[in-house]
Amino acid sequence: MPPRLAAMVSLGTLGAIDTYLTATILPVPVWMTFIAWASFFACGGGRAGLVKSLASNFTGILIATATLLIIATLPASPVAAAVLVGLGTSAMIFASAIPLLNFPPAIVFGFASFVGTTAATDTTVFTGGLTHPTLVAATAMTLGGLFGLVSEFGTKLLTARTAATA
Repeated sequence: MPPRLAAMVSLGTLGAIDTYLTATILPVPVWMTFIAWASFFACGGGRAGLVKSLASNFTGILIATATLLIIATLPASPVAAAVLVGLGTSAMIFASAIPLLNFPPAIVFGFASFVGTTAATDTTVFTGGLTHPTLVAATAMTLGGLFGLVSEFGTKLLTARTAATA
């Protein structure tokens, strides 16, 4: 099967499975799994891309958690929030000096996904239990990264069958 067609079949099938799982069994935002899936490919794919993507996404989630925690403990102020988000952004770029985290967009994907989770699920950094946005974001990013790895494998498998039969 040609590579583009193989990718269409692999990613399309897994995209449907991902959507079904997040709508029924694992209640995490599907858009976040797709962000993590893209992050996997942006970080180079394969096992190394999965590790790099997840490490970067989790770093962004942790920086966002800390940023929103500080914002939530201070008196409401758009200026303070802006300064703290600016500091969080600086922390993301600082973290990208670590070789494993040297693709800043993947860190930003994690940060933005955490913040988006708080809005989409109407939760805060003070929410307890399994619905805590840090856990939801980490779970969704892990699931998306794994879907990336499986879709890459599926694409290679479908492409290899064509090469083997030719």
